Amino acid sequence: MGTTHHETTQYEAREGGAGEALRPHAEETFADELKALAAADDRPRPERWRLSPWAVATYLLGGTLADGTVITPKYVGPRRIVEVAVTTLATDRALLLLGVPGTAKTWVSEHLAAAVSGDSTLLVQGTAGTPEEAIRYGWNYAQLLANGPSRDALVPSPVMRAMAHGMTARVEELTRIPADVQDTLITVLSEKTLPIPELGQEVQAVRGFNLIATANDRDRGVNELSSALRRRFNTVVLPLPATPDEEVDIVSRRVEQIGRSLDLPAAPEGMDEIRRVVTVFRELRDGLTADGRTKLKSPSGTLSTAEAISVVTNGLALASHFGDGVLRSGDVAAGILGAVVRDPAADRVVWQEYLETVVRERDGWKDFYRACREVSA
Repeated sequence: MGTTHHETTQYEAREGGAGEALRPHAEETFADELKALAAADDRPRPERWRLSPWAVATYLLGGTLADGTVITPKYVGPRRIVEVAVTTLATDRALLLLGVPGTAKTWVSEHLAAAVSGDSTLLVQGTAGTPEEAIRYGWNYAQLLANGPSRDALVPSPVMRAMAHGMTARVEELTRIPADVQDTLITVLSEKTLPIPELGQEVQAVRGFNLIATANDRDRGVNELSSALRRRFNTVVLPLPATPDEEVDIVSRRVEQIGRSLDLPAAPEGMDEIRRVVTVFRELRDGLTADGRTKLKSPSGTLSTAEAISVVTNGLALASHFGDGVLRSGDVAAGILGAVVRDPAADRVVWQEYLETVVRERDGWKDFYRACREVSA
């Protein structure tokens, strides 16, 4: 059966990027804030930086400019961590953001690149199958076969493009990349050059180039960084949120941002449930109740802040599409169960024990207990 002109037009519009992106890049989402910061920024800027280090830190941590423009915080945590990360990028050292899953490594990486270079898309996503070409360069094989090796046939990697234009490249999940491919970065970071032996040429990094990598050493399937590569980085460890209030703030902010793009109800309607989700995650993660009186068994999962954000976002979607738009216990119970019980045997025992010894006895949590019991049955 043929495709109608109307259907073809709709398809072409989607392919062409018509409409609003589901997840715009940081430099697009916060373009007004970046523009206001650039206008107000009278401090020295490293070459090819869009903002001064002070303005980059303000963009991440939030603040109010002299003209009254409010800069929303992108990262909630110790100011010194952000200052060290920004300062590292202003030197010739690369930046490694290290932390357990869910500590906003990717989020911070993206916003740093957006503020420094105005472009967060020069990205290499690390996986077990990431090839050397993703970091160095590849070839257009049609041109290669037709005309032999040439600069026209060469396909630059995001790292090569960042070197040539003095911008910030990003490598996500560096420890998931095979060790021999990781070490491709050693020459780039130490000599600031990328040889192209097939052409007898090289690409030298121009001023403004730097690289941000993210990694965690707790997840499965990681490849330890060689000592030679690790020496090329300044490492900044991103901690888990220090207090429950800090984590609730992070979750509510991110859920609100995600919810706006999905036309979901406002997160403040469900602040009680957000606080419950955060409390459950923190107690099981720490192996101790908030009052310090009861020791708990911890499940096998990380129960990170990112997972709490996902649980609440899914709960808001349930409340919006199958409820009255107000986030309630029944909307988050299934998501919590899925986050906690990763190992069906061991984790289910941990969860049931937590429900019966902690949640059941907690004042004001009866509705939450019933909802969790219902989905756990």
